[in-house]
Formats: sequence, structure tokens, C-alpha cells
Amino acid sequence: MKLKKWISAMAISSLMLTAVGCSSTPAGGAADEAKAPPPASDDKSPITIQYWHSHNDDQIKTLNYMIGEFQKKYPNITIEPVFQGGYPDLQNKLLAAVSAHNVPAVTNAEVSALPSMADGGMFADLTPYMKRDNFDLNDFSKGMLGAYAYNGKQYGLPLIVSAGINVYNKTLLDSLGLKPPQTWDEMEDFNKKVTVKENGKTTRYALEIPAWEPFYFDPWIFNSGGAILSADGKTSVLDQPANMKWILTFQRWMQEGSLQIGYGAGASDTMRQMFLNGQIAMVDHTSAVLKTYLQNAKFEVGVSFFPGDKQHISHMGGAGIVMMDGAPAKEKEAAWKFIQFMSDAEHNIKWAEGTGYLPTRKSVVNTEEGKAYFAKYPQYKVVFDNFDNVVGRPQHPKYQEFSKVYQNVVGQMVLNKADPTPLMKDAVKQINQILSDK
Repeated sequence: MKLKKWISAMAISSLMLTAVGCSSTPAGGAADEAKAPPPASDDKSPITIQYWHSHNDDQIKTLNYMIGEFQKKYPNITIEPVFQGGYPDLQNKLLAAVSAHNVPAVTNAEVSALPSMADGGMFADLTPYMKRDNFDLNDFSKGMLGAYAYNGKQYGLPLIVSAGINVYNKTLLDSLGLKPPQTWDEMEDFNKKVTVKENGKTTRYALEIPAWEPFYFDPWIFNSGGAILSADGKTSVLDQPANMKWILTFQRWMQEGSLQIGYGAGASDTMRQMFLNGQIAMVDHTSAVLKTYLQNAKFEVGVSFFPGDKQHISHMGGAGIVMMDGAPAKEKEAAWKFIQFMSDAEHNIKWAEGTGYLPTRKSVVNTEEGKAYFAKYPQYKVVFDNFDNVVGRPQHPKYQEFSKVYQNVVGQMVLNKADPTPLMKDAVKQINQILSDK
């Protein structure tokens, strides 16, 4: 897809940020590689580069610390951080910057935006820089690397990473003699033993799954053995029987009163409060808000990985750090140094604790800082026990657009008690039209 055409398409869709990449290809794939940059020079002349970001107020103190430490190491490089709002605002401003040929050197890239933006030529391929400088990728999980790769090129590195997790009321489950379910069959038994109904109305749900973002329910599709697209990525297969298990099971669990699906305005706040009130035993949520649960729950909070029959994966949220392809060569060299520094192992635990996101380096687990971190937050250990199974979302340049179509099916099932089977057949037709549009 040419950049001009991509800009037009993304302007029409207002950069709908939803989800991205399970099938990404890390650096070193078969795609054509960008021309390697010349050897890094010893140019120490002053240079200022901008870092566009979406870090919230709680993260700014840690960001400023990191920039300060970076500038001690590279006193000739000044980093100018520029807050550009939330992810949708940031992506729209990047779009405008590309059109104006005036881009920052380095920026956040929300994980769901990477395939379409990389496909449009916005980001620089980091692979040549990595090969030139012998940058070691082995300390990152395969899933995290893959989420910031596309067509065999490594466009970014993980920076503020979250993962979908099941947060559960451990005090309640212990009292019932239960462990969090690891398979769909175990989920059936869990629902029966945890759900409480009075006069035909549920007073305690076994589980809530959010539907305000495909990030939350997409893993259930894959973990049940389902698929969204055909192997060649040209058509949707969501209406085929094997790929309907997830939504038909959700429908049945809702009818039985064991599952609540959050959808619409205020659903997130409602889910959190019901969990804290003991009205939901387990919620499907993001690790980015785990500390909120830990700080507010009057019971012991546990964390479990998603149940699955065919596989056990969880999708990534958050953003990585990337270099803009339109930046001048000298700014790119400074940006590459900043990207390496922000993602290095030395500061990884401090960065994770200060931002509330996950560590991204395997090697930090057994450091003194890492041991102290996991002693303080043992719930995060579940994610690290499944580190390579935290992956990006379905990587297709049009995923952001077509995922809204089947998300709407879930919404109609929740709000209108609609039968998802005919709705999904119609959804597949819409998705296939989106996929066929050039």
C-alpha cells in the first residue's frame, strides 16, 4: 500500500485503534531488507530530537528520569518529549506530520497501529541498525518482538507493555476449594461452582469478559482453536462452525447466568466495582490496571493466564518505541541510541515499576531488582511464566477496520440478546468486502 493511499484510508477511518498481531514476523525474515546505514560516526555535535508520546501523568516522573539518565550518557543529544494525547490523538498527529513532511525522530506506536502504519511506510526498519551494531534480540520474548515486526522487518521494540490476564478473587476461590480454570472444560465446572443465583437472577457471576475492545475477547477465539481469517488472510472464516465455538459458548454462559459481558458506556467502571464488591469472581482485564485491583480489593487478588484447549495465548496491549522513516539520517542515529536506552535491561525494572507496565526483558527476572519487584508484585509472575505466549494481535493492515465488525456482533448479542449465528454470517460478508477493497 502506497503512503498516499494509506493516508487517505486512515483519514477516512479516523485511525480506529483496536487490536493487532498474532502472526507477526520478527527481524531476519524473508522480506527485502532496507539498505544498511553507514557505520555509526563519532559525531558529538549537539542535536535535539523530539520524542512524541502518550505517557500519562503517572508515568512522566519516570520518563523524565530516563531522559535525564540518557542525556548523562549522551550529553550531545537533547531529547524533547512532546505529549500528544492518547493513542488515537498521537496516531492522527503522526499522520498529519507525515503529510507535512515534518516528523519527529522517535515516537510511541500503539501495538494495534503498527501493521497499517508500517505497511504505509511511516516507520523505519530497525533491522539494519540492529545488525550493524550487533544488537541482541534474544532477551526479548518472541511474542513481544513479533508484535513490533511486520513482513520480516523489525520496526520497533516493546516499551510500555500490558497483557490480557484473568484477575480473580483468590480469597473466594480458596474458600470454595477452587483453582482458576486452565481449559474450557474446567471453565464449565468453574461456572457451576462459583455462580450464585437467587430467584432466577445472578447475584455472583463466575466471569466477566469485556467487549468494549477486541483485545479482551480475541484470545478466546484462538485459544478455542478458532480463526478470524483464512490462512492466506484474504477472507474471513468467522462463520464456520469451528470458529463459532467462542461466541456460541459465550451466549450459552450468558443464558445460564454465569458470564457477564461488559459493553457500552461505563462498562469498565461497572466491571471493576462489581469485582471489588464480590459480585464477580474473575474478570478478563489488562495487566495495566492490576495495581488498581491490588490497591482497592479487600480480599487477596490472584492472577491467572487465559484458559485454552488448543493453545494458551494472551494478547499485548500498550505501545512500543519506533523511529520515523522520514527523519533526517543524523536524527535517526540519535533516535536509535534513545530506542536502545529506553528498552535496555539496566533500567527495565525501574521503568516497569514507575509506569505500571510489564518488564520486557527476560534477564531482569533473576536480578536483585527483579527479585524485589516480583516479591512485591507476585501476581506478575504468571505473565512471566507464560512470557513467550504473550503475543501481538492478528497482523493485517485492515484489522483495525474489520475487527469492529465482529465486535459489533458481540455487542448486539449482549445488548439485544440477538442470535450471533446469522449476525456473524452478515459480518463475514462485510469483512470480506473490507478485505477486497483496494
